[in-house]
Amino acid sequence: SALAADTIVWKSSGHGPATDPSQIFHDKLCEAITKASGGRLVIKAFVGGSVVPATKEIDAVDEGVLQMCYTCPMYNLDKWKAAGLISSRPGGLPGEALRTWFNYGGGAELMNKMMEGYNVITFPGALSPLPGEVFLHSKVAIRTVDDLKGLKMRCSGDGGEILANMGAAVVFLPGGELYEAMERGTIDAFEYSTLASNWDMHFYEIAKYVILSASRAPSDPQCFFVNKQAWEKLPDDLKQLVQDEIDKWTQAQHEYLVYNSIEAVEKFEDYGCEVYRLPKEVENALLEEAQKYYTEKAAKESPIYNEILESMNSYWEAYSSVQ
Repeated sequence: SALAADTIVWKSSGHGPATDPSQIFHDKLCEAITKASGGRLVIKAFVGGSVVPATKEIDAVDEGVLQMCYTCPMYNLDKWKAAGLISSRPGGLPGEALRTWFNYGGGAELMNKMMEGYNVITFPGALSPLPGEVFLHSKVAIRTVDDLKGLKMRCSGDGGEILANMGAAVVFLPGGELYEAMERGTIDAFEYSTLASNWDMHFYEIAKYVILSASRAPSDPQCFFVNKQAWEKLPDDLKQLVQDEIDKWTQAQHEYLVYNSIEAVEKFEDYGCEVYRLPKEVENALLEEAQKYYTEKAAKESPIYNEILESMNSYWEAYSSVQ
């Protein structure tokens, strides 16, 4: 049916392939907003890579090619080094702590401050923290720090730089290219997302070892971003509706993945994968390297980098004291 003359149409893209739960929840959210608005705001959902290259969604929102996207902050280190802090990073905030910091502890405001000068905004409720990521899916077992040396692996964000400092041969590839890259031997190991997401993407077929540790990525945040001009043009009631629906669906995705990641352990094992915890020796070495990395980085990065790092660290201290 033809759209009414006063209908507002937005285009929104996820960052993952169609099998990625974050893409599925993105699509459900777009449908929910369209329905809840009575068709006044129609959000057309696109899969990652279909409008712009996967992981370049925020650039498209900034340019007005998209009005909204759902992506990982760490895919935008080319614009903002501080984006690596609000991401799946070693020593970062785990799930609930990250979401409460973002919603109530000033996180969303700090992200907007970081993005000043771009036509992109976010808001409380827009971040889904997700449970801790799988440390690695790998063709080879990681038992010692030396096993990381020379390992051809896909890793993104600050975690990638830290693992490269530890001797890994790190490359970056979008999630939709990982299966083929493992099959071809371009890489021998990779990190991507949660146990639940990675099961849905059939990664059990390409890597025998599923190595667990929250040290590299205690959460795997995805966040909704909107074009500033498109947002300002929305009537207030639709702004509220968009925020309410996004808040609901980002929390729903988090809970879904927490539950399904627990169930996924057994699925990986039943398939024949070896699921085990990363030895403490490797975990401690990574956290030590991470601390060194952030101390050095904070000394040379912009003031917003330090502001975000200090805000997250002080929130974690306060959060930990009451848990």
